[in-house]
Amino acid sequence: MTVDKGIYIKNIYYMLSYAFKTLKQKDYEKVLAEPFENVHDLFAAILAKGVSRQLKQGLYREYVPVRENLSVLRGKLDVNGTIGLKMKRSLQLACEFDEFSENNIYNQILKTTMFRLIRTKDVAAERKKELKKLFMFFGNVDLIQLDHIAWSRLTYHRNNRNYELLLNICSFIADSLLQTTEEGRYRLMSFSDENMEKLYERFILEYYKQHHPELHPSASQIKWNLTKTHDNDMKRYLPEMRTDTLLEKDGRTLIIDAKYYGKSLAYNYDKATLRSAHLYQIFAYVKNRDTDNTGNVSGLLLYAKTEGELFPDGEPFMIGNNSIGAKTLDLNREFEDIAGQLEDIIAYYFK
Repeated sequence: MTVDKGIYIKNIYYMLSYAFKTLKQKDYEKVLAEPFENVHDLFAAILAKGVSRQLKQGLYREYVPVRENLSVLRGKLDVNGTIGLKMKRSLQLACEFDEFSENNIYNQILKTTMFRLIRTKDVAAERKKELKKLFMFFGNVDLIQLDHIAWSRLTYHRNNRNYELLLNICSFIADSLLQTTEEGRYRLMSFSDENMEKLYERFILEYYKQHHPELHPSASQIKWNLTKTHDNDMKRYLPEMRTDTLLEKDGRTLIIDAKYYGKSLAYNYDKATLRSAHLYQIFAYVKNRDTDNTGNVSGLLLYAKTEGELFPDGEPFMIGNNSIGAKTLDLNREFEDIAGQLEDIIAYYFK
């Protein structure tokens, strides 16, 4: 089965397994062998396996702020709250303290996402049954609203590293769930281009990190090649140039800008052209990196191939002594072929 634009669902799994190394663990192997009707069913299966694994290790706990009315003082006294209790002739004290608890944002997101998936029509009954069993172990965890989660502010460390994959899956699901007015049930939209673009960018970087560490893959920031000294007040107005993937070896550099769009090419009076904003962006990256104008820095726009669209996969342009190219990565093929396309890029630029 495929998702929008003809991407094999199992290739979404492979991309996730590179983006999040947790998926390479044995617990998840059976997921790949299962047939999935849609990408959200795949997400539900990954979530079920991951949560089950986490429950065996124990849910992550951290200190969370708690406010509670108690007969004896614990932690810090909430003066205003205690005065309010006294006015009601209560003998209790309003206390504020930190409690080492599993009722934290990480587990709240897991529980709420499972709750929503259980109530959708697009998830297989078998997957719902698994999620319902796991849901019972989250009795001490609150349900929350996912709409305003600051996903980028969630931090991962040694004690909750396994949550990174699971919460990214939850983020993808939250972006594509709509609540209907009919019995409070949820329905799923298609997996959005924005989510696919994030996954696509991370997959390419992590693929090269795992298979070509000799190229020192990174998502490096490129500094503006300013020709004279400027005060910091002016420099702060310059936008940041952050690459998706930067590869370098023996004095040669390749900057890859990964693009996932409904249509890779722009059309003007039926004439197909590269998108000017993309070309200007990669050109700026290359020229500001190649400060000595050596020509040893190349740029590549790497588009995810969209279904049925023609694309000029030819020789790169030479612009101002630098190679600027554009290619597509066909995700509607077996993963071995996708890996072969990525290897061809290395062979071409680092012969």
